[in-house]
Order: sequence, then structure tokens, then C-alpha cells
Amino acid sequence: MKYPGGCYCGQIRYKVDLQSLDEARTSICHCKSCKRYFGTGFGLTTKIPKGTLRLTEGTPKEHVSNNGSTNLRREFCGMCGTGILEYGEEAAPKFRYVMTGTFDQPGAFPPKGEFFCRDREKWMPEISNIFHKQEIKE
Repeated sequence: MKYPGGCYCGQIRYKVDLQSLDEARTSICHCKSCKRYFGTGFGLTTKIPKGTLRLTEGTPKEHVSNNGSTNLRREFCGMCGTGILEYGEEAAPKFRYVMTGTFDQPGAFPPKGEFFCRDREKWMPEISNIFHKQEIKE
């Protein structure tokens, strides 16, 4: 199954080719880094095997920063600024975390879990029927 997506302005386009939706895991992250990058009260990414992602248009820019536990690479559109994907050093050989809202049909990827729940904003309710981790190394 192919899942296309791209940035707000259309300069970056990609396709994710999955055998099954079980290959993907969408998670909500409440860490300070995700809140700042996404400009919201949380981040929402879909973890996919690295080899399932193919850029079809454009070349994203990259920003590298240390989020306290790893060097985190985030790729984004240089024209409109839309975040496309991210990955840390440990995940780099095997996975990519696609910004879920960039899929043409983001509803195909409901969240399966939440991370850094200890930092969840008080106004955001806990989502039922998914896993909850107070921090990553739990």
C-alpha cells in the first residue's frame, strides 16, 4: 500500500510503501523538543522502516540538534518550513519518523501510544486504548 505525502507548499513530495499498516507506529510525544518544533502542545510522528520512504519531489533541508539524549536530525521544506521527518542516531540505520500531518491521508495512521506523558499539557486529555510512557526509558 502506498501512502503519499508532502509539505504545505508542494515542493517536497514523498511516498511510503508499506506491506501492512502494522509496519507503522504513530505516537504522540509530549517532550519539550517536539512541542517547540511542532509549535503545538505535542508532536505527532509515524515510525516507518527507512527503506519504505521514497522522496518523489524536492530535497528537504536538514537541521541537527542534541535533544539531551541523541543528535536528532529533522528534515523540512526549505520553502515553506514544513517538517517532513526526523530520526535520532540510534534509529538512523533502520527507521524514519514522518510528521503524520504531512501524509495526504493522515487519518490512516491513528496513534498507538504516547511518550513523555509526565510532560503532557494539563488541558490535553489522556487518549484511551493506547500505551502511555512517562518517559522513553521506562
